Amino acid sequence: MDFLSSNSQLMMEKSLSYLWTKQAAIADNVANAETPGYKEKVVTFEESLRSRLLRASRKDTPVKAMRQVLEGSDSLVSEQTVQTRMDDNGVNVTAQMSEAIRTAYQMRYVMSSINSGLTTLRSAIRGQ
Repeated sequence: MDFLSSNSQLMMEKSLSYLWTKQAAIADNVANAETPGYKEKVVTFEESLRSRLLRASRKDTPVKAMRQVLEGSDSLVSEQTVQTRMDDNGVNVTAQMSEAIRTAYQMRYVMSSINSGLTTLRSAIRGQ
């Protein structure tokens, strides 16, 4: 199987892109925690991708359909409309920092998976 162009590699790349976007949104949220009227940014990817992949898996050519779904998937950044304070700022810094740590661990695992695949490929190229 061609690791560099496989659906699993593309999925890992999209996941890493999503996690990077999520970390950027969290950083914006924490930086603006004291800004009156600031709306918390939320990044979505998983739920919409999951439903689109399920629909693609039911088609006649599921691998090709899933590839098209993965290639067309991007993270969506939206504003949360819930205000938790009197100044209409909706940022909970503690929750944001917890989510930043969780996202960092997820990034680490995705990078580890990508690295593992590349190490296997490198070993195959070297003939080891």
